Amino acid sequence: MKNSSLKTKIKNKEVTIGSWITLGHTSIAEIMAKAGFDWLVIDMEHSAITLHEAQELIKVIELSGIVPLVRVGNNDSTLIKRVMDAGAHGVIVPMVNCSEDAIKAVNAVKYPPTGQRGVGLARAQGYGLEFERYKNWVNKESIVIVQIESVDAINNLEEILSVDIDGFIIGPYDLSASMGKPGEFDHPDVVNALTKVKEVSQEMGAVSGFHVIPPDSGVVIKMIQEGYKFIAFSLDTLFLGLKCGEEMDKIKSLRHFESRQK
Repeated sequence: MKNSSLKTKIKNKEVTIGSWITLGHTSIAEIMAKAGFDWLVIDMEHSAITLHEAQELIKVIELSGIVPLVRVGNNDSTLIKRVMDAGAHGVIVPMVNCSEDAIKAVNAVKYPPTGQRGVGLARAQGYGLEFERYKNWVNKESIVIVQIESVDAINNLEEILSVDIDGFIIGPYDLSASMGKPGEFDHPDVVNALTKVKEVSQEMGAVSGFHVIPPDSGVVIKMIQEGYKFIAFSLDTLFLGLKCGEEMDKIKSLRHFESRQK
């Protein structure tokens, strides 16, 4: 049913690279799925993507042989249950600031006795025809990644990482914003916070992740060298918009040069 090796890779602390989808069109998911990512995240926090659109995107990603994850809008058990029922292989949960938040996320994904998720018979369960297989799969193979993106989360990192989650991912914009320094990634306070995260995660043997916003492979390589394992590489709109802009700038520059030669 779901033969994803992502869970094994995470457990083995292998580097995996994914990306973010914010446009609710299946063609976007299909194009990005063919690019070679290990996983793709459907963003339902900062996008206009609906649950129905998310399910269609999950289908396309899964049928392309890539792992579909969903970043839910908040740490809400009903939201998490619904995207899991739609077929997501796991969730990324924003604003996890303490161990109670992390436990809540795990409980929303897993069935009893591991968690507290209610049972539905939707797409994930083969519309009722494959419940037993899904039940065995979900508690062993589903993925829970929490986002560390606030000062509170940094201060409570040890207790968060003590919960049975698969890993965490740093949201750099929100983390810097929580310090009153939105987007100032070189500010000493932000640098010190990231250093603390790295030190604590290494001490606890946690799988650390980072969302590299610019579509720059050099930054991804730098994050890998720094020890991050679960790396989100940019997002659909930036890949599209920046590439369009870069190539048009080259054309405009050439046209300007040619006009001067006349």
